[in-house]
Amino acid sequence: MTAQLLVPSLSPNQEVPNPDQPHVMRFTIAQFQLMYERGVFADSDRYELINGEIIAMSPIGLKHAVSVGRFSKKLESKLREQVIIWVQNPIDLGNKSQPQPDIVVLKYRDDFYEEGLPTPADILLIIEVADSSLEYDRDVKAKLYGVAGIPQMWLFDVNTKTITGFSQPSELGYKQTCLYTQGDRLSILAFDDVVFEWQELF
Repeated sequence: MTAQLLVPSLSPNQEVPNPDQPHVMRFTIAQFQLMYERGVFADSDRYELINGEIIAMSPIGLKHAVSVGRFSKKLESKLREQVIIWVQNPIDLGNKSQPQPDIVVLKYRDDFYEEGLPTPADILLIIEVADSSLEYDRDVKAKLYGVAGIPQMWLFDVNTKTITGFSQPSELGYKQTCLYTQGDRLSILAFDDVVFEWQELF
C-alpha cells in the first residue's frame, strides 16, 4: 500500500490536517478506484464514495434482495429496450462521489457504458431500497442525487411499504417530495405514459 492510497490530494489553498487531531480524510474517485485495484478492500466488502468519504454499505438482507429483484424485473417488463436497468452498480457523480444505488434507469446506449460509468446526464431515475438504511438514503443520498441534477429518485421503505418520490433537483437537493401508499400510481418523468401501480411494486 502506498501513501497515495491513504492520503487524499490537497488543493493549493487547502490546509494540511494536523495528524495529532481527529479529522476526516477525503478521497477522489481516482484514489478510491485505485484502492480496489490494489486490493485494499476484500472482494466481499461493499463500499461507496460519498462526498469524498468512504462509506461501508449495509449488508444485503433477504427482504432487500427480493425487493430489488422484483422492482428491477417490473421496470424491465414495462420499459423494455428503451432503457438500461443498472442494478447495484456504481455511478459517477463527479470528483468526490461514486455511490452504488440499488437500481438506476439509464438512457439506452449500445455499448452499455463500456467507455465509462454513467453520469447524471445519463440517469433518468434512481431507486434506493431501504430496510435498515432509511435515514441515510433519505437524508444523505437523496440530497446527493438532487444536487447532482438527477431528475427523479424513488425511495422504497420495505418495512412500511411506502415510496417517497423526489423530483425537481436543485443545488440544495430535491425541491419536491411525494409519499405514495396503497392505491397510488407512479410514473417516471421521462416516460409519463408508463404507469406503475403501488400493488405491483410490493
